[in-house]
Amino acid sequence: MSLVGKFVSELEINAPAEKYYKIFKDQVSHVPNISPNIIQNVEVHEGDWDTHGHGSIKIWSYTVDGKTEVFKEQVEFDDEKFAVTLIGLEGDVFEHYKLFKGTYQVVPKGPEHSLAVLTLEYEKLNDGSPYPYKYLDLMNNLTKDIESHLK
Repeated sequence: MSLVGKFVSELEINAPAEKYYKIFKDQVSHVPNISPNIIQNVEVHEGDWDTHGHGSIKIWSYTVDGKTEVFKEQVEFDDEKFAVTLIGLEGDVFEHYKLFKGTYQVVPKGPEHSLAVLTLEYEKLNDGSPYPYKYLDLMNNLTKDIESHLK
């Protein structure tokens, strides 16, 4: 049984790709206001909000399955592909995984439509570690909240 895996989810969204991507690139501090039931707080650990680009480190406080968790990540941006990757450094997910990386990519499909491609890469600590379905659900639900915000 492989301990390494990747989940991919695709969602059609009624939002321009540039605006969706900009939330993660330039307005991530607004995410707790956009999706308060999922994300309670985002704080910059290294870097600042004005120069929070590639390589900055942030700490997210969020709720998944009714439990509050924390995720410390380093961000990578790909402006050409409208992709943001959150590379896990520390946090609750590491109780079950030794590698945890989430990517939010958005593909333009027209002036007001896009395809959000959500990828979750992980490596479980052992065979008993659960598959991270709940975190992919979180990514899907966050994307839906961002779509609603952008309408």
